[in-house]
Amino acid sequence: MFTKSFNLRKPVGVSNRTFNSSWPDLPECFQLSVLSWVQCIYLWAVSPIYIFCLKKNKKGYIMMSLLNRFKTAFGFLLWIVCWIDLFYTLHEGNQPPIYYVTPLVLGMTMLLATFLIQFERLRGVQSSGVLFIFWLLCLLCATVPFRSKILQASKQLFLRFTTFYFYFSMVVCEFILCCFNEKPPLFSNVVTDPNPCPEATAGFLSRITFWWFTSMAVKGYKMPLEAKDLWSLNKRDSSKVMVPRLLNEWEKEEAKAKLRYVKLKSWKDPGGEGESSPEEVEVLLSSKKVAHQPSFLRALVKAFGPYFLIGSGYKLLQDIITFVNPQLLKMLILFIKEKDVPNWWGYTLACLMFFTALLQTLILHHQFQYCFVTGMNVRTAVIGAIYRKALVITNAAKRSSTVGEIVNLMSVDAQRFMDLTTFLNMLWSAPLQIMLALYFLWQILGPSVLAGVAVMIMLIPFNAFIAMKTRAYQVEQMQHKDARIKLMNEILNGIKVLKLYAWESSFKEKVLAIRQKELIVLRKTAYLGALSTMAWTSAPFLVALTTFAVYVTVDEKNILDAETAFVSISLFNILRFPLNMLPQVISSLVQASVSLKRVQNFLSHDELDPDSVNRSNTVTVTVVNGKFTWGKDDAPVLHNINVMVPQGSLLAVVGHVGCGKSSLISALLGDMEKVEGEVSVRGSVAYVPQQAWIQNATLRDNILFGNPYNEQKYNSVLEACALTPDLQVLPGGDMTEIGEKGINLSGGQRQRVSLARALYSDADVYLLDDPLSAVDAHVSKHIFDNLIGPEGALKGKTRILVTHGISFLPQVDNIMVMVDGRVSEMGSYQDLLKQNGAFAEFLRNYALEDIMEEDEASGTAFPPLTYHLMLVVSSLPCAPFYRQMSIMSSDGENPRSRSVRRHGCSQRKHSESQDKKKPREMEKLIQAETAETGQVKGKVYLEYVKAVGPLLSVVICFLYGCQSAASIGTNIWLSEWTNDAVTNSTAENVQMRVGVYAALGFAQGILIMIASFTLAMGNIGAAKKLHFNLLTNKFHTPQSFFDTTPIGRIINRFSKDIYVIDEALPSTVLMFLGTFFVSLSTILVIVSSTPIFAVVIVPLAVIYVFVQRFYVATSRQLKRLESVSRSPIYSHFSETITGCSVIRAYGRHSAFVLMSDIKVDENQKSYYPGIVSNRWLGVRIEFIGNCIVLFAGLFAVTGKDSLSPGLVGLSVSYALQVTMSLNWMVRMTSELENNIVAVERVKEYSETKTEAPWEVEDKKPPPEWPMQGNVEFNDYSVRYREGLDLVLKDITLRVKGGEKIGIVGRTGAGKSSMTLCLFRLLEAAGGEITIDNVKISEIGLHDLRSKLTIIPQEPVLFSGTLRMNLDPFEKYSDEEVWKALEHSHLHKFVSNQAAKLDLECSEGGENLSVGQRQLVCLARALLRKTRILILDEATAAIDLETDDLIQSTIRTQFEDCTVFTIAHRLNTIMDYTRVLVLDKGRIAEFDTPTNLISKRGIFYGMAKDAGLAQ
Repeated sequence: MFTKSFNLRKPVGVSNRTFNSSWPDLPECFQLSVLSWVQCIYLWAVSPIYIFCLKKNKKGYIMMSLLNRFKTAFGFLLWIVCWIDLFYTLHEGNQPPIYYVTPLVLGMTMLLATFLIQFERLRGVQSSGVLFIFWLLCLLCATVPFRSKILQASKQLFLRFTTFYFYFSMVVCEFILCCFNEKPPLFSNVVTDPNPCPEATAGFLSRITFWWFTSMAVKGYKMPLEAKDLWSLNKRDSSKVMVPRLLNEWEKEEAKAKLRYVKLKSWKDPGGEGESSPEEVEVLLSSKKVAHQPSFLRALVKAFGPYFLIGSGYKLLQDIITFVNPQLLKMLILFIKEKDVPNWWGYTLACLMFFTALLQTLILHHQFQYCFVTGMNVRTAVIGAIYRKALVITNAAKRSSTVGEIVNLMSVDAQRFMDLTTFLNMLWSAPLQIMLALYFLWQILGPSVLAGVAVMIMLIPFNAFIAMKTRAYQVEQMQHKDARIKLMNEILNGIKVLKLYAWESSFKEKVLAIRQKELIVLRKTAYLGALSTMAWTSAPFLVALTTFAVYVTVDEKNILDAETAFVSISLFNILRFPLNMLPQVISSLVQASVSLKRVQNFLSHDELDPDSVNRSNTVTVTVVNGKFTWGKDDAPVLHNINVMVPQGSLLAVVGHVGCGKSSLISALLGDMEKVEGEVSVRGSVAYVPQQAWIQNATLRDNILFGNPYNEQKYNSVLEACALTPDLQVLPGGDMTEIGEKGINLSGGQRQRVSLARALYSDADVYLLDDPLSAVDAHVSKHIFDNLIGPEGALKGKTRILVTHGISFLPQVDNIMVMVDGRVSEMGSYQDLLKQNGAFAEFLRNYALEDIMEEDEASGTAFPPLTYHLMLVVSSLPCAPFYRQMSIMSSDGENPRSRSVRRHGCSQRKHSESQDKKKPREMEKLIQAETAETGQVKGKVYLEYVKAVGPLLSVVICFLYGCQSAASIGTNIWLSEWTNDAVTNSTAENVQMRVGVYAALGFAQGILIMIASFTLAMGNIGAAKKLHFNLLTNKFHTPQSFFDTTPIGRIINRFSKDIYVIDEALPSTVLMFLGTFFVSLSTILVIVSSTPIFAVVIVPLAVIYVFVQRFYVATSRQLKRLESVSRSPIYSHFSETITGCSVIRAYGRHSAFVLMSDIKVDENQKSYYPGIVSNRWLGVRIEFIGNCIVLFAGLFAVTGKDSLSPGLVGLSVSYALQVTMSLNWMVRMTSELENNIVAVERVKEYSETKTEAPWEVEDKKPPPEWPMQGNVEFNDYSVRYREGLDLVLKDITLRVKGGEKIGIVGRTGAGKSSMTLCLFRLLEAAGGEITIDNVKISEIGLHDLRSKLTIIPQEPVLFSGTLRMNLDPFEKYSDEEVWKALEHSHLHKFVSNQAAKLDLECSEGGENLSVGQRQLVCLARALLRKTRILILDEATAAIDLETDDLIQSTIRTQFEDCTVFTIAHRLNTIMDYTRVLVLDKGRIAEFDTPTNLISKRGIFYGMAKDAGLAQ
């Protein structure tokens, strides 16, 4: 086709027959040579490569089908026809050689084609692109002779005439058959996929036009898509294939880096003798960090480069074709000028413009497809690599990057790589396009172009400066964002504590302070953005202006006519895109390089040494001369540890808070850095951490933890861990879904599930880190007897038990006492007592205190030790000495959010009454995140407009309108200017023409700057408002919301959605307004120059809207599905990081990696159709754009007599650039809808139901309230949520100021609900509570909560200084703080720290032991010193010594306060004024402890269990 068209490019009059007649024809020789050989040359050139590729393709073969038979038959017939032609020529004799050569070559080619048809069938190819193009070429080349043979029918020989028509009809048939698909091949890998992606089986035509996607577009238009409608991911894009590909390359890079480091070392220390000085080592280490990190970039390039290069090939092709259209435009304008040229010329040019544009469209979108798929693969691989790394990094490395930061690596940084790959080709393509454009411009304008080039070059440093600044801001922005998300993460994790302490406003200020910094950076970025927008909009204009001005003024003879001006303008428009993209690509490259560094640093972190624990030793657990530290640079925590635990024995580890008991367990697991010594553990390990780690899965899955289900074993495990009664309470039995972090289980239940997991895993070695502290007396006794103790389920296994409970010590085989990270003594119970060392001291102080008191009262006092020995010798089973960590009230079940046991206790009645088989119909605790469906409601746009400001919005649109008007004005002025050339009045008007042109152009630049600046300000204002509302609402949301919503989902609103509102949405709005006004002005210009064009607008607009609706409906839903499937990746990830030591201990590493991969693939499953939908849309919309070009051209030809060349140039050059705008406009409409979803999601969470106001002005209690501390409950009832049963029923009681009340009762009796009611975390369902005659339901929440003090069950600390953790509002002086620390026995610890009160607490207070955190909570209570104190099982994780300190502190410091204690160990409340016994939400008993014991009721039973009553 092209050969033909470019052969037409001879000056008019070369061959009269071809060019000047109105019925053109080509010479026969040309027809026989060029037109017949094009397709032959093509097929012979391509087939060797194609056959080679087919040989590699093993898809099975396809059965001979009817379609295939026909194709083959026609192929043979074509061969025969060609040879008939040849033989006829031989028979005729004496013809030119071409008559022999052509049929011979054609015949051979047809044989080759027939061979390919069969070879493809055998290789399982269902549809062939190679042959499709071949038949298309045959058809196109045969059309010309077809026409000329008809024109000259009278002169033709009959046989030649017949054979040609036979040939032609066969080619048509072959072409049509080639469009159809063959059946799938036999013996291919059987596709078991329920919903395979149709792409794999799509035909060639369907692939190049993305027609295979239409089925989903239609489905999405008819009804909102759901996850089940999505196609499965192509195998080549799955994590299974992608992640190993990247990791292999990365491992090679790491190996290279190691090698380089070793070489460098040997170079620095050639002799190798003598130790190098510490400074040298330091230098070496730091240089290692910088120069010898393995290159992640190289790994990426090697893994994904080859596939990406195919896309680059397409891009190259597309760049070249881009420049064909300006040349055609030039010819069209020439054609309009020449009045006597036949019209078919013009029509041919218009059609050619259409075809080149069409070809360009198809190639461009295939290039995009390759790039986007590469991007998607990179993201899959990067997330996989980060996940795998996070499971094995050392603790020191973990400290350097918090959970929030690592999640950011996965979400933001992986996303950046993905965004970059799509435009990476522009790096070489943009310079290429610029050079080509300049070459063509030089041909038109000569040296004047250099003026334009100078302007471009001057703009480069300006833009580089902007890009650099933007980069700096970007980094700053990321830091603020990280900090804000980290803080939000902590706030949401500790929201209950914030509510109980009424600290919300202090933390809200902290978040807003970071947010303010973020907004300042955003604002600076916006200033720069407005400048760069102006530069980019004005660049093509400035270039045109300088070039034209110079061109006209340099030489009198230079006349600016239509051809020169508009061809230059269309070339300048081509220039505009690479010039626009280059800085964007560079800034995107810059962002990606920041991300690259972050990911590279993370992947280069030290990993735990898998061999630090020797697994092949004969003795079960040994440590020889062990010295361990948490990080290479930290001081060792454990020194000189020597332990040997024989097979099957039980070792107890005891010691004070923070003496290194848990660290020892970590060392045995291999979680610590081993400085020296040997550790060996034989066989598999089961580990129960101090704070139970529970997955967001069903209870059963948490216990099985990936092991197969065996009912008998499972039931015995439940029995041993005392979980059977709990299952009856849970709504779905063991299929109840457990919330994030085990939120809907009480602390004791969590700990028991953790124990059950260990027991079920049936390991050889059990490491139990204080599992009994969170459960209560009879439960811990049950667990010890049935599970851990000498007769328990684990007998015969090797067990190491860290404990604070003294009562079990006589029954263990060996005891190890730890002091300050060293083993102070070790031996059996008897041995240690005899040694009379630290252990005996420990026992003497803590075990006998109470006994002595009781005995003194009865007048018999023994010397402590002898008494103790007697006890031991007589080993009385229920000696009162069994007071321990765990003589707890009948229920120590840490009911931290029993607030979520919404269906727990309340549904017990139902489950009993219902048929026992039915408890499986459970209500899900964590509601699945809903994806909104259907069109984004107009209301959301209005909300956003409202947030921007209605007036401002109108102003912005007006400014954009003005800018477009100026732009059209410039071009119309140019078209007038070029018409001067026709009237020869150029010279006198030059000054005026240039002046006005410049003025209009500058006006446009300034307007666009003001517009984009105003827009940015509006957007930032909106972002500020939306974040503020979201934050405020979240602080005012009732606790129940946080219990039923995973934190990941709320964090997602604060990170992803706020990021979209901050950064993505403004640029989308900017692009949308820009493209909308460009498209509008194009249509206006074309209609004004050729009014008949208006006729075509309507059908095109209909198709446009139609495609756009299909696309937007589908793409929006895909986007929503994608963002919903994204949260689980991050939730699962943060869950994994918190539990990685458990996962490693159980060896479940690979199972978790697999789970993560599945989640990523699920996410990509909705992302992939999203990419394709863009391509599908692009091809269709650009087709409409190409039609506009076609019609603008055709109408220009029809009206050539009445049109000036200037107007034609104007309308066609506008039409050429409309395609881009139309495409972007739909894309932006859709982007806008997708991004506005963020506003919708943020709004949804800004409007959740709030709790009562923090302060009620007219009901404010007096500042000194409560004076006495009297508390009254009147007929008080409460439930967790609407529609659930009451948890407390008609409670009536009076407590006088200063009384000490102990609250006891079994699990689910409503103990912790009592405390939640006092703080109004639960609102009354009936009745009321009054404190000192003030009804608490009437006053503000802060007024109430700030006057009560609670020491909560789980000590929560926030990252920040210790001082901030104690006194966030800075109400108290340093002296008061120190005093509080002294009373809470932290004085020594804090004063030993270098930073004193400014000691930094890490995330969640990880750098303090659990006991120390509990003491910090006590210090908080001492500081607040209110009249009413509530203790919620606060003594769970503390050794006896600390516990005693706390109890005595409470007795002395809170002497005159009213104290409510949810008792954990009955002995702590035996001296309380009264004890309240709750049972099933009602008051069962309420009296002094002595009276209750003498009544022999429930309390007596508990006291008897605990050995406190006979």
